[in-house]
Amino acid sequence: MSNNIKNLCYLINNQGEVLLQFKRRGFGVGKWNGPGGKVETGEELEQAVIREVKEETGLEASDLKKMAELEFYFHDRQDWDNITHVYVAGSYAGEMQANNEGELKWFKINELPFERMWDDDPHWLPRVLAGEFMKMKFYFDSQGKLLRFEHI
Repeated sequence: MSNNIKNLCYLINNQGEVLLQFKRRGFGVGKWNGPGGKVETGEELEQAVIREVKEETGLEASDLKKMAELEFYFHDRQDWDNITHVYVAGSYAGEMQANNEGELKWFKINELPFERMWDDDPHWLPRVLAGEFMKMKFYFDSQGKLLRFEHI
């Protein structure tokens, strides 16, 4: 799985809202998630986060803080297995513009659309957004339904 390293970044605005993206294509299609993606060979984690956020939102993320390391395992879909490094951006610059990855929307932190997000998100995302570092493993069936999780 070492070649399947991913990142997510959560930008928080001055109103205390977090930016999410509704995926129109690719992995996670039909779900709200933070902007992010694969880390390219030879790319540093923070470089990948900045690149992915810029590509998907038009914004330049800065003041990054790594807040979680999450391992995801999918039954009968090992090609989906990944390790995701989660960052929160303390600031950002530029003008937001969505691309063909999906719609962008700011959500109040206490009103996240968990019913349209990955099943694991309620178990770690509120704690990360509250400033807690998380290290967890999640196990899913081949349809992406959460079976179990553990803290590591």
